[in-house]
Amino acid sequence: MKIGRLMGIVVYLLNNGRTSAQKLAEEFEVSARTIVRDLETLDQAGIPIQSFYGVEGGYQIMDSFVLEKQVATSHEYDWIVTALKGLASAYENKGLERTLEKVKSLNHTEGVAVSVDLGVAGEDDKIKEQLKLLEDAIGKKCVVRFSYTNSHDEVKEIQVEPVLLQYKWYNWYLIGYYEKYQNYCMFKLVRMDSLQVTDIKNTKAHHLSDIKLKDDNENTVHIKLYGKAVIKAKCREYLNGRITQEFENGDFEYCFSVPEHETFWYGVILSFGNKAKIIEPQKVKERIIKTCKEIQMEYEE
Repeated sequence: MKIGRLMGIVVYLLNNGRTSAQKLAEEFEVSARTIVRDLETLDQAGIPIQSFYGVEGGYQIMDSFVLEKQVATSHEYDWIVTALKGLASAYENKGLERTLEKVKSLNHTEGVAVSVDLGVAGEDDKIKEQLKLLEDAIGKKCVVRFSYTNSHDEVKEIQVEPVLLQYKWYNWYLIGYYEKYQNYCMFKLVRMDSLQVTDIKNTKAHHLSDIKLKDDNENTVHIKLYGKAVIKAKCREYLNGRITQEFENGDFEYCFSVPEHETFWYGVILSFGNKAKIIEPQKVKERIIKTCKEIQMEYEE
């Protein structure tokens, strides 16, 4: 156990730089005194540990040190392969495939009881083409242009410096930098059209640690609904939230938070018909009423 912890400390310091003994103690769930003894052991074993005092004090490994030997256990390699397989199921990339093959060659146990399949993220041919273009633009550090339909159905011409491709909320997104506004924004690939990679070079180097996106909470709506017992399972499946109250007849109150202007959750609520009723907020309740009236009028005509 101690050998595993010692190796873990080395890897942690290499990845995170100067770290306090208390932080290491919290990370490895031992006392600060144990961490100090571990660091002394590592230093005696030839790992160049440096100590610093003061407000920004802590421990770090000399910059010149390089860890050359295999540091992952057989089971840890299984987790790495599992993660790479999950990414490969969503994203077609020769470099990724070669990396997966290399890591698989280091370990053959296949002992992880978890599998990640994100294949749905790579089923759209248009998205695949966009991903290739954007990855190329990010590598070349070139500006991209595209037409974009936002959540209010407004079409705008966008020109940004592409920084990162990210899969979240069941969709691919581009994080891009507006040089004009000196701000980072997220764009959903499925809403892009006429994507072009230009010859215009980025105005600056982009570091992921510097990216500050607009607070998600600014566009998040917190919803409470009353549901009939028959839709309980569907609420759990399609609306990521929690049951806050259950009644004797099986009916329940359900709370969840969603991006205000997204379509999916709104369509799910409408699909429940009279088996769900919005309790709050009032603006969502009024929106549901308005939509239902408009649908009724359309069919009456």
